Parts: sequence; structure tokens; C-alpha cells
Amino acid sequence: MEISQAAMGNSGLDSKRFGAALVVCLFALPGLFVVYETSQNQKLTITWSPIEARNDTEPSLGSRNDSTQHTNMAKYEMANGTEKNHSQNDCNSARNISSDPSILLNETSLESDTHQAPVQSTQDLHNTSGSINDTTGSENMATDDKLLNGSSSKYDFTPTTMIPQGQPDASNHSSSPPSEDDEKFFYGLFPPGIEEDSCLSRYQSFLYHRSSYYKPSSHLQSKLRKYEKLHRACGPNTKSYRNALNKLKSNQVNQTSKCNYIVWMPANGLGNRMVSMVSSFLYALLTNRILLVDFGRDMRDLFCEPFPKSSWLLPSHFPLKREFGNDKVRHSHSVGSLMKKAANAGMETIPPYLFLNLNHGGDDEDRIFYCDKTQDHLQNIPWLLLLSDQYFVPSFFLLPSFEEEVKKLFPEKETVFYHLGHYIFNPSNHIWGLITRFYEAYLAGADQRIGLQVRVFNPKSTPRQTVLDQILACGKKEELLPQIDTQISAARPTQNGTSKAILVTSLYPEFYENIKNMYWTNPTLTGEAVGVYQPSHEAYQHFGDNMHNMKAWAEIYLLSLSNVLVTSAWSTFGYVAQGLGGLKPWFLYKTNDQHIPDPPCGRDISREPCFHFPLTFDCNSKAKVDAGTLVPYIRHCQDLPWGVKLVSNHDKL
Repeated sequence: MEISQAAMGNSGLDSKRFGAALVVCLFALPGLFVVYETSQNQKLTITWSPIEARNDTEPSLGSRNDSTQHTNMAKYEMANGTEKNHSQNDCNSARNISSDPSILLNETSLESDTHQAPVQSTQDLHNTSGSINDTTGSENMATDDKLLNGSSSKYDFTPTTMIPQGQPDASNHSSSPPSEDDEKFFYGLFPPGIEEDSCLSRYQSFLYHRSSYYKPSSHLQSKLRKYEKLHRACGPNTKSYRNALNKLKSNQVNQTSKCNYIVWMPANGLGNRMVSMVSSFLYALLTNRILLVDFGRDMRDLFCEPFPKSSWLLPSHFPLKREFGNDKVRHSHSVGSLMKKAANAGMETIPPYLFLNLNHGGDDEDRIFYCDKTQDHLQNIPWLLLLSDQYFVPSFFLLPSFEEEVKKLFPEKETVFYHLGHYIFNPSNHIWGLITRFYEAYLAGADQRIGLQVRVFNPKSTPRQTVLDQILACGKKEELLPQIDTQISAARPTQNGTSKAILVTSLYPEFYENIKNMYWTNPTLTGEAVGVYQPSHEAYQHFGDNMHNMKAWAEIYLLSLSNVLVTSAWSTFGYVAQGLGGLKPWFLYKTNDQHIPDPPCGRDISREPCFHFPLTFDCNSKAKVDAGTLVPYIRHCQDLPWGVKLVSNHDKL
């Protein structure tokens, strides 16, 4: 009986407990549903521990042994809450890191770098509980330029995707956070199926770059896939290429050939070469030509092969190579000469090849290339041999035969270099090692990275002190550089623990030394920790020097990783950095004397490079024209008044 009563009592108690539990579950169910939905939408996050190599007081005093066995651990936090730890072999774990950052870019060994790329800290990521989705696209765009280019004092340099609203190719814009695969393949820019070890930078660069503002248009993605197929069919070491060479040697022209070529030849410095290569590649896309590049000894091992299962390198046995430096032959077989013959007597036969000189000091007759009639004649020329140091991309937006197609490829017109540059300019594994080692050692831990590219065009007439004063005046006026407190010698406590890294690239060490000493001997007014670094200083520009170009390419890429960028007017070195970084830089006005320009610097209107020497006459009437006034999306360059560049937000100018 007692047992029965006890059982009944327990049964009543269990009923009460069950009822209470049911009520709790009913209240908790909505919350559990929200947690589940959040976890389903949660993005994969990755944390890492960067190498500590920044000395906030004086980075050049003595050397420091980083003897700590540093092993990067990538921690993958999956949406369901489970964790998988994958150890990464850090190539710098036992490396002695000098306090002089130039040591990292002065390595001469050409061993293959197979280290693991770092991944970004959770401090650099939004909280994974949906904060990426908490901000609307319009709010992102309202603050985007301020955050990336330094016009706001509040920096949030997280790798979120800034997608502008109301863009022409809306199918390529999504409000949802990008997946790692989307970022890895640059939203369809890179093709799948390429062996990743052969080009580490192609699939690791997204770990360093802020996520793209603009995804490549679906039309550009399709165009690239078609081009890759054509390049595989017509590129070096194919039957079609051998047939084309045989016809070239025998002066035969087959108008039905599916394989026509544009051969790019180098001119001037690396920056000039890179802007002209992008221009040449766009022309190849527009005309279904195969781009082949003539890299001499001074451009070996700079870039990965951009096209899958093929090469873009011009074979050394190309029969016309001996004529590349022959001005007489180049002129007699030039585009300008062809058009003269066509105008006077017509063309009885189609030549198998033509030289095209679009250099800044080249043959003015060849500038007729920028006219539609010329393009009609060129479409059946099998081999076009191009020499250029110019970014002539804007000309395609002015040519009726190309205008419609190029607008479909690039709805946002100032992203041409951004997309095509990232597609064809992936650092080789050796260069990628130089870049990542320097970045990890000196830049990764900073809350803000300021890139400062200094070019002195006339060192004899322009004292370097004048240029330094101009840099500091620009930094103060635009609030780009932390201001120092000359009244107090003691260091202030850091506010919010913020730090800034200033990356200086210049042929000369004086700018780095003076700026470094300024921040070493004086605290900042706002208490930031400031590190100043310069990878190399070559004293003068070395032409024909492979190692010089390797350092230059590494420095250009490091500049493109900046949050704030200051460049020198007219400099193609700076153009490439801003184009790859998707940055609207401040630029130092060119000076040829001892007077600092007023204002000392200006803000660029576009991320695109400047086309220094556009066409100045109308193709039909031959009357003078101003290319910067013909269409609203091509404007005069801020740093070079007679040059032009592409702009997107032309309605806001």
C-alpha cells in the first residue's frame, strides 16, 4: 500500500515536471529555430596566429631571432559547431627574421615556395552569428570608400563583400555572404581544374585581399572560358600553332584560319609593361586573337601561366624575333604603312604580319590603330606584333566596333584592370613567398596598412627633402598619416590598442628613414603604435635585371594589399597597385623644383590606370578632339591633364 501511494505521488510529481518541461520547450522552441537557422547560414571562419616581427619603437636597431617554433594552426569552425584542427607547416618557424624588412625581398635563391598561406584572424572577421548579413548593401556602399581609402577615422578592414546596389549585371550580385569557394575562384574569374600547387597565389590571394566590390560579369566569365579553350587549341606546341608558323615563314595567308595572334613585346619598366599587357589581353578577347608574350631574361619567374593547360610564352624559335629590334623593318611592316597603302591604292594582298608601335614615343602613324577602319583591315592579319608601354583600354570604349561588347564585359567600367589584372598577373610561387613572408612578418598584425609609393622623376632638380615635405604635408592635410606630438617625449598609452603599418616603396632609402625616425622619436597625438617598413631600395631603376623586377613585382603586390594608398603622379608602378587593390588612391602631384605643390596631393576619381596618350584627332574628319569630353565615362586623369581614364560613377562627378 505504501509502495502504491509512493508510486502515485511520484506519478503526480512527474506530471508536474512534464508540464513544466513542456512549457519551457514551447518558450525555447523559437529560439532554437533561430539558432538553427543562424548556424545553417553561418560562414566558415578561419583563425590564424601571424608571425610577430613588428617593432613599434625602432625596427632597425639590431636583429631579432624569432626562435619560437611558430606553427600556424588553421581552425575551421563548421556551421554545426564541430571543429577540425589542421596544422600548417610554417616555412618561417625556424627562420631568423631580421629587424630590417628589406632582408625578406633581398633573397636571391629561386627555390620553390610551398608554404601554407596564412588565414585571417577572427579579429578581422565579422562575428559569425549573422553580422555579415546585418548590414544592408546600400549601407555597405555608403561607407565603402571611407573604410577602404581612409576618409573615415573608423576602420573596419574585414573581408566582407561590398556589392553595389542597382548595378547593370544584378545576377552577379548577392546579399548573402560569399562562400570560401566563391572567393577562392574570384567569383568565377578563375577556372577550376588547375593544379593549385603550380600557382599558390591564384587560390590563396583571397586570404589577403579584401573581398571584391564587383564580381566579374557573367559575360566576362563566359568570354574567358571561351578564350581558354581557343588558347588551348592554338597556343604553342599545338598543331594549329605549327601550321600558323609554317604559313608565316612561307608568307601564306589563310583568311579562314581560326588562329590569329597578338604578340606582346616589352617596353620600359615593369609598371608600363603590366598596364600594356592588360590592354593587349583585352584586345585579344575582343578580336579572338591568341595573346603570346615575349618575356626576356628580365621577366622570368614573375607570373604564373594564366591559361590552363597551355602557355602564353612566345617560343624562343619564333622566326620574327630577330626583327623585333629592327626599326627599319618594323616601320616598313607597320600598321600605319598598311593603312597608307590601303588609302592610296588598296590592298592587293594581305600581309602575314604587321608591327604595331603604340609606345608613348612611337610612330604617330600607328595611332590610326584606334580607328574603326583600321580594325576592319586588321581582322584578317594572322600575326600582330605589338610594342606598347601604355594603358590603351579606354580607346576600346570609344571604338564603335568594340563599344557594345566591352560594355557587356565590364558593366562597371573602372573594374577592367581589377578583373583582367587579377586574371593574368598571379605571382609565381617564388614571388608569392617573398610577398607572404614580408606580409606576415611586418604587415599582418596592423589594424591599418598605409601604402606609400614614392617616385622622383627628376632627382637632380627635385631635392628629396622637398618630396619628403610634400609627403608629410599630404599626410597631414588629408589625415592619412598619424600626427606626432612634438611637445611630449614619453609614449602615450595606445587608444584601443590600435596599430598602423606604413609600407614605403621607393628607389631611395631617405623617405623610409626619415618617416621611421619621426615615429620613433615622437609619440602620436592619438596614441597609435606605428611601424614603418621598406622592402628594398635599389637607388636607381635597373632595366634588364630579373631580380630587380622580382622585387618590384613583390612591392607592387604588397602595396595593393593596403587599406590606404598614396602614389606618385604619372607612375605606372602606382597604377598597377591601385588597379589590383581596387583602390582610389591619393596621389602626390608631380614637382620639378624645390617648391611643394599646393595642394600637395589629390584624390583619384577612379581605380583605373591613366591612358597617358589617347587619340587626339577624329578618325573621319581628322579634326582635333579631346578624348576626355566625348563620353561621360571617360574623364581626364587627375594626375595628368591630357591623359584619360575610365570612371564608373560619372553621374556623381
